[in-house]
Amino acid sequence: MIIDYQPRGVCSRRMTLEVEEGVIRSIRIQGGCDGNLQGISRLVEGMEVSEAIRRLDGIPVSYTHLRAHE
Repeated sequence: MIIDYQPRGVCSRRMTLEVEEGVIRSIRIQGGCDGNLQGISRLVEGMEVSEAIRRLDGIPVSYTHLRAHE
């Protein structure tokens, strides 16, 4: 499943995630600090959606759209 999301209140303009069986297979983020986004992308690829939410919860970035895909 492809999730195309436009976050609000953050530097990133668009996030496109490929989620398969509850696991983040790939993520592309447009806008924001390139180095940080590359690092975040590499860290969450292969991670279960629920684990990504657990780790990122409370950080002022909008990852709540992932909850629908746990």
